[in-house]
Amino acid sequence: MKTRILLILILAVVMTTSCASGKDIVYFQDEPLEDGLLMSEPKQLLYKPDDILTIHVSALDPDTVKPFNLPLISNNTSNITSAQSSSQVQTYLIDYNGNIEFPVLGKIKVAGLTRTELTSLLVDRIGSMAKDPIVNIRLANFTITIIGEVSNPGTFTIQDERITILEALGLANDLTIFGKRKNVLIIREVDGKKKFAKIDLTSINTVNSPVYYLQQNDVIYVEPNNAKIRSSTYNQNNGVLISAIGTLTTIIAVFLVK
Repeated sequence: MKTRILLILILAVVMTTSCASGKDIVYFQDEPLEDGLLMSEPKQLLYKPDDILTIHVSALDPDTVKPFNLPLISNNTSNITSAQSSSQVQTYLIDYNGNIEFPVLGKIKVAGLTRTELTSLLVDRIGSMAKDPIVNIRLANFTITIIGEVSNPGTFTIQDERITILEALGLANDLTIFGKRKNVLIIREVDGKKKFAKIDLTSINTVNSPVYYLQQNDVIYVEPNNAKIRSSTYNQNNGVLISAIGTLTTIIAVFLVK
C-alpha cells in the first residue's frame, strides 16, 4: 500500500511536468506528400508570373539600342550627384499571363523561358533593328524563405539565381541543435500548385535530390526534434512547482516508511 501511494505521488510529478506534443508545435503535419512530391527539377531557372527582371541592352553604338532600354530611375535621395550615390533600375514585372511589355517590341511571352532562351529571343528581335546587340538579363527578386529550427530564419534575396539547400542553410547560420536533420521539408510552387519534398541532411545522397538546387520562392522548413517539443511548455514556475512536489513527496515517503 505504501509503495502504491509513493508511485502515485511520483506519477503526479511526471504528469505535472509533462510537455506539449508534436501536434502542438510542428508545422505542415498534414502535407499531402504523396500527391505533391517533387520528382525532378529543371536544369535552369524558368521565369514565371510575378518575377521581376532587369533587362539592359547595349551595343558598340549605344544610340542604336537606346530605344530598347527603359528610362533610368535614380534612387539618389541627396543633392550630391556621384556614381556611388545613385543607382539605375530597369525592371520588368512578368504579369499573370506570363508577359512583359518591352520597349519597341511590345508584349513578349517570357514565362517558361530560361535566361538563355529569353536572351536569344531578344537578341534576334533587336538584332533586326540594331547591329550586334548585347542583352543582359537578371532576376531581381530571387528569394527563398527558411523557417523553423535554424539560427537565423527569414527571407533571403539571392544574387546568383542558383543556390543549393546547403548554401541556403548557410545563410540561415545552420540548423540549431534542436533541428531534425533527417526531415527537412521543401515547399515549391510548380505550375500554380504546391509541391513538396523532404531531405535527409545526414545522407550524402542529399546532393542527388531533385530539390538540391533551389528555385525562386522555395520555402525550407526545419522541424524541431523531440527535445525541443518537450521543452516548449516549460516556464519559470515549473521549477518551483517541481521542487514543492518533490519536497512533499519526500515528507510523505518518510512518514510512510515509519
